[in-house]
Amino acid sequence: PYGAYDPYATGSHQGGPPQSTQHDPYGQATAADATGRQSRTAEQTAQQTAPVPQQAAHIPQQAGPAHDREAPAEPQRDYHTEQFAFVEEPDANSEDVIDWLKFTENRTERREEARRRARSRIVALTVVLALVAAGGVGYLWYAGKLPGLSSDGSATGTATAAGTQKRDVIVVHLHDVNGDGTATALLVDNTTTQRGTTVLLPNSLALTSDDGTTTTLAKSVEDDGSDGTRDALDTVLGTDIEGTWRLDTPYLQNLVDLVGNIDVDTDTAVPDPAAKKKGAAPLVNKGRAQTLSGKMAVAYATYRAPGEAQNAQLERFGQVLQSMLRKLSSDPQAATTTIQTLQQILDPSLTDKDLGTFLAGLSDLAKGGDYKTDLLPVLSDGTLSAQTGAGIVRKVLGGTAKSPDKDAAVSVSVQNATGVRDNTEKARVVLLNGGFTFLDGGTGTARATSQVVYADAAGKANATEVAKTLGLPAGSVAKGKISTSADVSVVLGQDYKPSSD
Repeated sequence: PYGAYDPYATGSHQGGPPQSTQHDPYGQATAADATGRQSRTAEQTAQQTAPVPQQAAHIPQQAGPAHDREAPAEPQRDYHTEQFAFVEEPDANSEDVIDWLKFTENRTERREEARRRARSRIVALTVVLALVAAGGVGYLWYAGKLPGLSSDGSATGTATAAGTQKRDVIVVHLHDVNGDGTATALLVDNTTTQRGTTVLLPNSLALTSDDGTTTTLAKSVEDDGSDGTRDALDTVLGTDIEGTWRLDTPYLQNLVDLVGNIDVDTDTAVPDPAAKKKGAAPLVNKGRAQTLSGKMAVAYATYRAPGEAQNAQLERFGQVLQSMLRKLSSDPQAATTTIQTLQQILDPSLTDKDLGTFLAGLSDLAKGGDYKTDLLPVLSDGTLSAQTGAGIVRKVLGGTAKSPDKDAAVSVSVQNATGVRDNTEKARVVLLNGGFTFLDGGTGTARATSQVVYADAAGKANATEVAKTLGLPAGSVAKGKISTSADVSVVLGQDYKPSSD
């Protein structure tokens, strides 16, 4: 009575109406779902119980409703490891590429690092050079050695820098006990710039004496003594001299012997004053690095050849001083002991200890090459010009040059051509006593007659008065050219007879 079971039925009996006559709005879907489930169940059962063939048999399947259909499964691909050769068998070239990239990267990094280090070194070097340059310029400015600032210009900054420097100054007078002459120099220790200087002062330097009259340095040393000369020098040079060192020639000889002789580049040969025969060997030879004993040093420091100006002898004295400082001990105690050994009678303002300590400091500068000797330029009338002497006065001494006012006094330049050295000094004394200003014109070749020269008609009366004061005949007065700045020029011949004779 029942038909056979058809697993592939779509949910309705073949050839007849549905088995159930009850109305069910969801019947069709329910039947379809049941039929689908039955179909899948039967299929799974068949697959589990049936043997696996070499090739799966195709089971046709009737399509259900469109919305209940399942998407056909994609065929599964069968992958094998041999298809991925780059995993199992890597290409050797890939390692070379990686190594090359690493090498390139490392080299680039090294180059960048080298550039950074080079830039750092350049920056550091630039900073160091800038600091060194700034420090050097600052030191030169502080020491007053900058070009344009240390010159003889009159810039305000220069004068201020030079004036604020600390200096210790003493004056030394060399007395020749045999020749009855003097030579004067200032010893300067600039403690700010650490430099030492010997300033040589010509005997013709015009000073103001104690009574207010104009005199010369040589005359001041003789008449006014150490105190008066020191004050006069302070007035003319604007300095502050702390003491006076009188150095007689016997003490200079002993001092050179105590330091163990000195070496001097001599500019002339000095005859031996003790020689009894002409043509004898000189006491001091001319040449470089001549070793001088005490006796030889005194002979060289006081030597003045016939016809030479006093400045030539003064410069030799300066050479001896600087050479002596180089040989003196730089230890203050040892230098003081050397000074005490001389047993000098020093000026009250300068003790053995003060002088020894001062000279030791200059000795240290002289040994280190920070020492020099300068000659103070003086005009023919003994005054200082703004361009010559004022430069050294301001730069070395830190002062201001102020030559004395000569009022209306007539200046007389005297050249000694008598052949007797002492006649210059005798003429100077006579002229100063007569109210004239004396100017040393040096020594000339010996001549028989004297001559008194004036430049213009207005000076004839003055020249006549000068000749009368010196005891010269009126015929010696003549109009002519005067090469100096003096009002009257005198040449003393052998007919000059000093009044003291």
